[in-house]
Amino acid sequence: MIVVISGPGGVGKGTIVAELMRREPSLWLSRSWTTRERRPGEAADAYVYTDRARFEQRIDEGGFLEWTEFLGNYYGTPMPPKSDEAVVVLEIEVDGAQQVRLRHPDAVLVFVLPPSREEQQRRLQERGDPADKVAARLRKAEDEEPVGKSISDYVVINDELGRTVDELLQIISVEGARRPR
Repeated sequence: MIVVISGPGGVGKGTIVAELMRREPSLWLSRSWTTRERRPGEAADAYVYTDRARFEQRIDEGGFLEWTEFLGNYYGTPMPPKSDEAVVVLEIEVDGAQQVRLRHPDAVLVFVLPPSREEQQRRLQERGDPADKVAARLRKAEDEEPVGKSISDYVVINDELGRTVDELLQIISVEGARRPR
């Protein structure tokens, strides 16, 4: 089962997924690749950081489940392991979620929203994004939200981390129970 956690920048996807993985270690998290520079204070293993040439080679080899270019950088999700038992968690942007939906119509798509645009802006600023990137991400969020809501199976508002993770664990449990064994 593939569970996609998507949403605009600054909604807390990374924080949610880190707590989800801490609370349910049997889940398999796909670590995305990117060509962007690491942010100050960002964990070295937040992404596989690479250059454009290596990323493009991986595209040519069919090594990504999905990939996109956003604000001048590539982002991509490597192909998940082949297993009937694994619950694969993907933390990706809306463009990637659309690609996953096309390739895996049975994937469970969860779209995460911030409690408010002001809170989203605060989170983006707090994580160290420069002012021009914050503005660009907020503009992009206006375009992504209607698409994300329309393609997703579930919409979750990340207003309190514990409650948000509880809701995701419930979604995973319900969807897992619906699938044939």
